[in-house]
Amino acid sequence: MFDSTSKRFTGLSIGVLALILITGFVLNWNSTGITYQTRSSTGEILIFDDDTDVDTIIENMTIREKVAQLMVVWARGRFESHDDEYFKRIARIIEKEQIGGIIFSSGDVYGQAHLTNQFQRLSKIPLWISQDMETGAAMRITGTTRFTPAMGVAATGNPQYAYEIGRVTAQESKALGVHQIFAPVLDVNNNPANPVINTRSYSENPHEVADYAVAFVNGAQKHGTIATGKHFPGHGDTSIDSHLALPTITHDYARLDSIELVPYKRVIQAGIKSIMSAHIAFPEIGQSANLPGTLDPNILTGLLKDTLGFTGLIVSDALEMSGISRNFSPGDAAVRALDAGINMLLLPNNLISAIDAVEKAVIDGKITTDKLDAAVRKVLQLKVEYGVFKQESIDVESLPAKINSLESRLLSAKIARESITLLKNENDIIPIRPNRFPRVTVIAISDNNNANTGSNFARFVREYHPAVSFYLMDLRTSKEEIDIILRNARQSDLIIIGTFVYVRTSNDIELTGRQKQFIQRVTDLKKPLVVTSFGNPYAVRDIPRADVHLLAWASTDEQMEAAAHAIFGAASINGKLPVTIPKFYKYGHGLPSDKSILRVDHPAVSKMDIDSLSIIDDVMQDAIRNRIFPGGVVTVIKDDIIVYQNAHGYHDYDMMKPVRTTDVFDLASISKIMGTTLGVMKLIDDGKLSLDDPISAYFPEFDTPEKKNITIYQMLTHVSGLPAFRVYIDKIKDKKSLVQAILDEPLINTPGQEYVYSDLGIIITALIIEKISGQSLDVFMDRNFYTPMGMNMTTYNPKKRGNWYTNRVLPTEIDTIYRHKLIQGEVHDERAYYLDGVAGHAGLFSNAPDIAKFSSMLLNNGVYGGKRFLKEETIQSFIKRQEPMNRRGIGFDMKSIDGFSSAGTKTSINSYGHTGFTGTSFWIDPDRNTAIIVLTNRTFPYRGTATGVSQVRSKIADIVIGSILE
Repeated sequence: MFDSTSKRFTGLSIGVLALILITGFVLNWNSTGITYQTRSSTGEILIFDDDTDVDTIIENMTIREKVAQLMVVWARGRFESHDDEYFKRIARIIEKEQIGGIIFSSGDVYGQAHLTNQFQRLSKIPLWISQDMETGAAMRITGTTRFTPAMGVAATGNPQYAYEIGRVTAQESKALGVHQIFAPVLDVNNNPANPVINTRSYSENPHEVADYAVAFVNGAQKHGTIATGKHFPGHGDTSIDSHLALPTITHDYARLDSIELVPYKRVIQAGIKSIMSAHIAFPEIGQSANLPGTLDPNILTGLLKDTLGFTGLIVSDALEMSGISRNFSPGDAAVRALDAGINMLLLPNNLISAIDAVEKAVIDGKITTDKLDAAVRKVLQLKVEYGVFKQESIDVESLPAKINSLESRLLSAKIARESITLLKNENDIIPIRPNRFPRVTVIAISDNNNANTGSNFARFVREYHPAVSFYLMDLRTSKEEIDIILRNARQSDLIIIGTFVYVRTSNDIELTGRQKQFIQRVTDLKKPLVVTSFGNPYAVRDIPRADVHLLAWASTDEQMEAAAHAIFGAASINGKLPVTIPKFYKYGHGLPSDKSILRVDHPAVSKMDIDSLSIIDDVMQDAIRNRIFPGGVVTVIKDDIIVYQNAHGYHDYDMMKPVRTTDVFDLASISKIMGTTLGVMKLIDDGKLSLDDPISAYFPEFDTPEKKNITIYQMLTHVSGLPAFRVYIDKIKDKKSLVQAILDEPLINTPGQEYVYSDLGIIITALIIEKISGQSLDVFMDRNFYTPMGMNMTTYNPKKRGNWYTNRVLPTEIDTIYRHKLIQGEVHDERAYYLDGVAGHAGLFSNAPDIAKFSSMLLNNGVYGGKRFLKEETIQSFIKRQEPMNRRGIGFDMKSIDGFSSAGTKTSINSYGHTGFTGTSFWIDPDRNTAIIVLTNRTFPYRGTATGVSQVRSKIADIVIGSILE
C-alpha cells in the first residue's frame, strides 16, 4: 500500500508483486515523486528519473509492456471508493496491463484529482493523463473555467483571447495532473451541414483558423501542457459524424493544401507537440477508398510526417468510434494505426484484444521492433520532458488557489460578451427598451428533454425587464402546451426565441419539423421577434422572418448572460461572423451596437478591490446593530458598471422582512434633484425656461418690491430670501391653501444675499414646472425621464401603484403627531403629504437600481439607454460650484471644501449629489466616474431618535474611493 504521508509503499498488491516477479520492475515513490526501477541483465538495479536515458528504459521492457505504453483508456473523473467495481476495473487494467495513459471524461475537480493520485500510485510507469478541453477544462471538469467555443472566440476578432484560453486551460489542467489537452480544433468549418464540428471550429477561413490555433497552442504549451491539433487532415468539410460512421472527403491534394492543411502547417511551424488523426477516408490521397486516415500510412506517414515535417506525437482519435469500429476489429485497428504512424492509441474498442494483436504483429514481424520502439520512445520522452517521472501527488488543498480564479472568470465573461454577434436588427429592436416593449415572452426551443433548458436565459432577461414570461418547447411539449404558449405570446409586445440546438454525437443540428411548424405559428403572430442561437449559428435559417438574428455560440450560463447584456444594451456588440450562412449572411458580417445602459459586474472589471468594498457590509451591519436604521441598500457605480449592490437589515426592527436591493425608499429631499431640478434642466434645454426668469412672471404674489426680482436660479441655489420651511400643516391641510400660504410667505433675507437651505423655494419652482408644461410634476417627470429611462420603480404616491409596490416600500415613521399611523407607501414629509403627495421638495419614491440609472445619465453627460435626455452644457452648469455665494451647485449639493462632508474625505472636490431626511443619499465623483448610493429608513420608528447616518455615508464613501486601484 502507498503511504500518502511518506510517499512510500508500505506493502504491495498481488498484482504489483506479480509484475515484479515476472519483469523485475519496482515502483518507488519518494519525496521528489516517482522513480522507475528495474534490474539489468546482470542483476544491477537501475533507477530512472527525469535525467534517465529513455532508450535504457526501453531496453528493459518486454514487447507487451512497450505496446501497453501506447494505450490510453477512458476513465470518468469523479470520486470512486476503492471497493467500487468501476474503480477496481480501471485499477486492474493499470496494474496488470501497464497501460501508458488515461483520458478522463466528465468529472469534477476533487474527484478527478483524487482518482489521478490513486491511479498514478498503481502505475509502474507514471501515467500520461489527457483530456478533451476545447472550451477550457470545464468542457469535462465541473468547477473549472468554461470558455466560449472556438467559433465564438474568432467572432471577437482577437486572437489574443485564444492565447489566454490556452494559458488558463493549461494552468488548470496542469494543477489537476493533466499533461495533454486535446485542443485546438484545426478543422476548417466550410460545410454548414457538418454535424460534429460546427462551433468547435474557429472559422471557415483557413488562415483565421490558423491564427487562433497558433495562439491557443502558444498559450497552452508555454504554460506546461501539450496542445493537440485535431482532426488531421481535416474534419470540417463532412456531412457525416465519424462517431457514427466513416465520412469520406474526395478532395485532391491541391485542394487540401490550400484549405484543410493551412492550419496544420502553421501550428507545426509554431511547435505544436501533438496532432490527432481523423477517422475519415481520403480516397484521392489515401491508400484506398474506405481506409480511415487514422489507419492510412499515406495520410499519417506520407503526408503528416514526410510532407509536412511533423516530428511530434501522433495520437489517434478514439478507436471505439464507429468510423473505425464498424469496419475493423479492435486488434486490426490497433495494428493498422500503429503501422500507419500513430504513436498513441486512444480508447481501443477492446484493450486486451488491441494489446494482444499488436504484440503478435511485432513478434510475427508485421510491425518492426524499430517502429514500436520509436512510438514508445515518443511517449516516454514526453513523460520525461514534462516531469511525469518526478510528479508529486496532486495537493488537493492547493486547488482552490489554482482553479477557476477570479482572473479566469472575468476573462471568460469578457470573451463571452465580445463574442456576441448581431446579424440582423430590423426596426432597431436591439437594444430592447422596456418602455417600448412592456411585455416580453421568452421561448426556449430545445432539441432535448432537459426541463431547465433556457430558464437561466429568462432569469438574465428579467434582470433588465420587469415583465417577462418564459416557456420551454422541447421534444416532450404537447399540443395543448403549445397552444398555451401561443396564446400567451399573442398578448406580448415582443417575443424572444432562444434556440438550443447542440452539436453532439448522434444528434441532428437542425430544428425538428414539429419545431419549425411551431416557429411558423409564432411568426404568424406578427409580433416583433428576436432570435438568439445558443449553439449552431446556422439555426437562424430556420426562422427567416425574425426581426433580429443574434448569435451566442453556446448554451452555457456565460453565453446566456452575455446575450442578455447585449440584447438590452448593457454591453456593446462587435462580433463578426467567422463563417458564411448560405443565402443569409456573408463571412465577416456583423452589426455593431453600443453599450447604453448599466450592468452589474465584478468590481475588478472597473479596477476596484472587492475585499475593500466588502467592508461596506461591516459598516452597514454596525449601523443596524446600533439602531441608526433598521435596513438599507448600498449601490456603487464605477465606469458605468454597478460594481457593488447589496441589501442590509430589515424593513423594521421586528426583523421579519429582509431588505432587498430592489426595495423602495422615500427619497425625501433627493426629490429636489430627481424631480424639480431635473425638470428645470429639461425646460431649459427645450427653451421654455431660463434660470434668470423671475418668479413674478409666473406668480403675481411675487410681483412685490421685495420679491419681484427673485429668479429661478436663486430658488435652486437657496439664496431667495425665503425661510427654510414653515410648519403650515398644523392649521392648513389642503393643497390650495397650503400653496397660497407658501406663495404669501414673507422673506427673511434680501434675495441673493444669504444662503438658507429652503424647501419653500423648491416647492414654488416645481409649481412653475407644472405651469409651463401644463402637466402635474409627476406626469411630466414620468413622461420625460422615468419611463423612457426604464426607472420603473420611481414614482410619486406609491399607493396608486397597488399593494405589489407598497409592500416593497420601507416604512419611514410611526407618526404620533399628525397622521397617527405607520407611514409606509406615502410621503413622510407632512407638507408634501398635504400637497397631494407631489411636491418639489419631497414625495418621490425610488430604489437603488433606478437611482443608479439616473446617476449614470449624469455621468454620461445627459445620455442613457442611447437617448439624450439633457444637454451636456446644462448638466455641467448645474453641477458647478456657485461661488462665492455658497458651496452648492444649482439644485445639487456639493462636497464641503472645509469640514465634514457626508461625501467623505476621499471623494474629489468636484463631487456632487444630495441627501434626504429619511436617510437617503447619492454622491457622484465625476473625476473618478463613480457614484455612491446609500438608501436607509433612518427615521424609523421615530424621527430624531437616531443619529449617525451622515457618518455612515462618509465612511462608505471613503471605502468606495479607497477601493479604487489607482
